[in-house]
Amino acid sequence: MKSEMKLLVLSDLHANNQILDKMDELFSQADAVLFAGDYAECFKPETGKEALLKLCKKHDVIFSVLGNCDNYDFLETLENEDVSVEGTLVYYKGLAIAGSGGGTIFTGKTEFERTEEEILSDFDIVKDAVADGGDDSLWKNLVLISHNPPKGQLCDKVNESLHAGSQMFTDFILENQPLAVVCGHIHEGIGVEKIGETTVVNPGSLGEGHYAWLELKVPENENDTWKVSKAELGNL
Repeated sequence: MKSEMKLLVLSDLHANNQILDKMDELFSQADAVLFAGDYAECFKPETGKEALLKLCKKHDVIFSVLGNCDNYDFLETLENEDVSVEGTLVYYKGLAIAGSGGGTIFTGKTEFERTEEEILSDFDIVKDAVADGGDDSLWKNLVLISHNPPKGQLCDKVNESLHAGSQMFTDFILENQPLAVVCGHIHEGIGVEKIGETTVVNPGSLGEGHYAWLELKVPENENDTWKVSKAELGNL
């Protein structure tokens, strides 16, 4: 069994599909791909399907949510391709993954804008699983994929005076302390930071050539927890 799991973290392709052909070596190194939404070009939701299908040809294991530029009906396509973790809790080689898509309400003009409460409600399935099992150690073995970032220092930073993340999401992270959070949406918010003990990664826009790696230390036995061994940004 491998001692490390290497996850390729991507978001915001925005139908720049040709860039995927420059990434074959990166895909070959990844155990799995985490995609935080926005397959489609903004205001052109019909471009999402081709982007998704091309990404699916690049790797066999993808976990994904919708972005705010992706039409909600596109979720059915993600589910048909078996890549969606939207509103669900899945396990991959013992690692737990849950997801929530869309962006917080801003202009009201993009395809999938939601309230902070609606975004966080997708993680109720994790709370229910913890309650049913009576064991909150699930949080320590959990990676959350959210298109919308939490409010922080780097990953939601639009400019020096504007942070566009969700304070409710930050409070949720501080309360539950999942292993890691992968987000996107804010193209300028490229970064790796900590909220409490949780590692938060915004890889930046893949359509602009940005990506990240999240490397996890695999527990030696089932009673141990996963650990983040490395989180780093990359650029094509």
